[in-house]
Amino acid sequence: MLKIPVGVSNRHIHLSHEDFETLFGSSSELSKSKDLGQPGQFAATEKVDFSGPKGTIAGVRILGPFRGQSQVEISRTDAFKLGISPPVRDSGNLAGSESLMLKGPAGTVQLKEGCILAQRHIHMTPEIAGQYQLADGQMVSVSCTGPRALTFNQVLVRVSPNYSLEFHIDIDEANSAMLNTGDVVTLD
Repeated sequence: MLKIPVGVSNRHIHLSHEDFETLFGSSSELSKSKDLGQPGQFAATEKVDFSGPKGTIAGVRILGPFRGQSQVEISRTDAFKLGISPPVRDSGNLAGSESLMLKGPAGTVQLKEGCILAQRHIHMTPEIAGQYQLADGQMVSVSCTGPRALTFNQVLVRVSPNYSLEFHIDIDEANSAMLNTGDVVTLD
């Protein structure tokens, strides 16, 4: 039985270097606030605002390092506040996703696409995947116990030697099962 630590993901953005310079100025640098559960990933000190047709969410954390294309990950509750309908997608699958306005201290960026509801997923190493006969891209189910015990279906398996074992869900999903970062779920 594989026990997997939970990583609850609040709204955040992964920026391209070009968009970062537009938002913060060409002489600015992305500064690390704290390391995240996945090796090499970090929460930055810098924050941006998101605006949609119905509202704005201020002070959204940037996650580093830079990516080739800016990607916004929000919850469905956030989408209602912004007045948008982003699709559920795996990270990096941004074609045809929702648009959003970003605002920083030095400028704005209108993302034509790039806003998604992140597909719930498990990061794992090839060794763990092999031990449990799992493959990158496979869909599995995981369960949690407690007063709001729940089984999460359609959980994407992501395999890389650069990953640490972790189940990622957004804050809405975590709240529905009363899960917190560091709790444990079990592979069904």
